This record gives sequence, structure tokens and C-alpha cells, in this order.
Amino acid sequence: MSLMTETKQTVGGPSGEMSPLALAKEIRPLLTRAELLYSRRSEESQLSRAQLSIMMTLEALGPCRINQLAQAEAIRMPTASNAVHHLENAGMVERVRDTKDRRGVRVELTDKGLSELRRVSDERDQQMAAMFRELSEDELEVGARLVPILKRILDTYGAHSGPSES
Repeated sequence: MSLMTETKQTVGGPSGEMSPLALAKEIRPLLTRAELLYSRRSEESQLSRAQLSIMMTLEALGPCRINQLAQAEAIRMPTASNAVHHLENAGMVERVRDTKDRRGVRVELTDKGLSELRRVSDERDQQMAAMFRELSEDELEVGARLVPILKRILDTYGAHSGPSES
């Protein structure tokens, strides 16, 4: 019996079907616990998770305006502006004139910011890999099949959810 079958039988409805809420109740505590365990074992960074997320977005999108960052991060403009201000003070990002619209300003990672982002990302990748070391090859393959599903969830949830204050 596979893990997915076991889960459906334990938390699904009478027909064995999984609802979004039932799946959430099963997965949320596990994801929360896993994230806490691996981040606690990682070296301390001067950056918060929210700041690291903004830096990952800048690495993925390249230089962008604060409103674009706010939209990508699903946060409000003042929250994004405040985070950028703190990252700028830490030397992780800098504001540069928009080459297409001289009135506009874009935010981009500095060399120091890119270096810190890569250091933290590499370390956290190693911590997460340590969590996966005891898995069988079949279990690792199941995990690999989850990657596109998780990406889709993040893409669609971020696009449809309103801004929050985090």
C-alpha cells in the first residue's frame, strides 16, 4: 500500500476521496515541522525568511520595481518598501534608476546580497538533503513527482491570494 493510499484511507471521506481541507490537515503540520527542523539546524543568517524570499524573487526576476516585488511576494507595497529599506541598509540590495523610465527605480541584488543568498540557500539545501537521506529510491521518486505540484500550488495560490501583512 502506498503512502498516498494510506493517507486517503485515514483522512479522506467515506468514498476514500481526498478533499483540499483533508489534505491540508494532513500536510500542513508536517510541512511546518519539517521547515522548523531544517531551518533550526542551518547557520544563523542576519536575514529573515521574508527578506530571503524577496532576495530569491530578485534573483529569479532580476531588477524590478517595488510594486512588482510586492505582487510577486503577495504582500502590500508598504511592507515590500520597508523590507527593501532594511535589505538596502544591510547592503543586500540597491535601488537603481530604471533604464526605460528614468523616473522609476528598480531594486536589484548587490554582489554581497547574491553571495549571502547563495550561501544560505546552499546550506539549507544541504540541511533538507540530510532529511531525505533515509528515504528509499522509490520514496525519493515520489518526492520528485511532488515538485511540479508544489510549484503549481505556489504559482496559483500566490496569483489568487490577496496581499497579506507578512
